[in-house]
Amino acid sequence: RQENTEISVPFVITPHPGEAARLLSSQERQYTTADIQADRFQAVRDLYARIGGNVKHCVVLKGSGSLLFNGEETAVCALGGPAMAAPGMGDVLSGMIIALMAQGLDIDRAAELGVCLHATTADRISGERTRGLLASDIVEALVEFLS
Repeated sequence: RQENTEISVPFVITPHPGEAARLLSSQERQYTTADIQADRFQAVRDLYARIGGNVKHCVVLKGSGSLLFNGEETAVCALGGPAMAAPGMGDVLSGMIIALMAQGLDIDRAAELGVCLHATTADRISGERTRGLLASDIVEALVEFLS
C-alpha cells in the first residue's frame, strides 16, 4: 500500500550543488555538479519546479553566492565563503530557518534572514581561523553575534 507523502505545510529545501544534481537527475537526464554550477539561476528554478505542488515553498541553492527562489523572485546572498564548506553547515542553516519560521516569519523571510545570518556569522569568525569552520563554530558564534 502506498502512503500519501505529499507535503501540506510550507517548507524550504537547502541543497548544495551536488545534492541539486541528484534531485534534478532522472532516467532521461543525469545532472552533474558542473551542470548545476554552469547555470545556477536555472538550476534553482528547475529545483523549485521539480518540487512542485500547491504548497508554498522556497529553494536555497547553497554555494558561492547562495541563491534563494520562491517561485517569483530570485535573491542572491553574496556573504559567506569557502570556509563554510564543511559537514553540518547545511544542518545549522536549516535549523536557523526552521527556528525563524517557528517564530512566525513566513518562509521567504525566514530563508533570507537565515541564509544572511548564517553567512554573516561565518564571515565574522572565519577571518580569525586558519582552518575551515565547523558547524558548531557557527552555533557558538551566533549566540554572541545576536546578543
